Amino acid sequence: MKNLFHNLLYQPILEALIFIYKYIAFHDLGFAIILLTVFIRFLLLPLFHRGAKDQTKIQRLQPLVKKIQQDHKDDKEKQTRALLDLYKEHCINPFSSILLLIVQLPVLIALYQVFLNGLSIAVFDNYKFLSLIDLSQKNFLITILAALAQYFQGRSMMPKTGTCQAAADRASQAMLYVGPALTLLFLNSLPSALGLYWLVSSLFSLGQQVFINKTLEKQKQNGTIIR
Repeated sequence: MKNLFHNLLYQPILEALIFIYKYIAFHDLGFAIILLTVFIRFLLLPLFHRGAKDQTKIQRLQPLVKKIQQDHKDDKEKQTRALLDLYKEHCINPFSSILLLIVQLPVLIALYQVFLNGLSIAVFDNYKFLSLIDLSQKNFLITILAALAQYFQGRSMMPKTGTCQAAADRASQAMLYVGPALTLLFLNSLPSALGLYWLVSSLFSLGQQVFINKTLEKQKQNGTIIR
């Protein structure tokens, strides 16, 4: 299993980073990481887009979810069936976030190992980003920006109307703050190369979420609410 992980994820990601660093990013490690991140996100875009869209629609359905939970609070079987019917009606896969995590986690682990260990190979002769930031060392500014980008990305998924916002799941609202706080704690002790990846990935997710929000709003105005 270790060799499979190394051959399918770690080595291809490292070789892609080396290629970008040598031939596209002009030996600027920061640019290489940015380009690699964008490439990986575009590669996984269909899965990320579907998962983010489903989670957004679930957030907006919270008033109906709360009503179903209240109406069937004494019958868990009916409650589950009603929730599944609601998700089916709005074309939602409630397990998409779990699938996204399963797919994303090995990629994150491979990236973590590349940025933590792979950068020590001789081909990387310049760890600087814009000749200013040493990406082999921790950098509090990049860590702060990564946490802020994650916060705004999470906030963009939350419903904006008063009724929906009030009915939004408390755990989701808590994660709006817990996620960035954990990111801040985690990245602050690691090389800023990983923080730069997280920052660019979160900004990519934010842009994707803005597009999803506009698409759902347009569908709502056309009478096909959040489908």
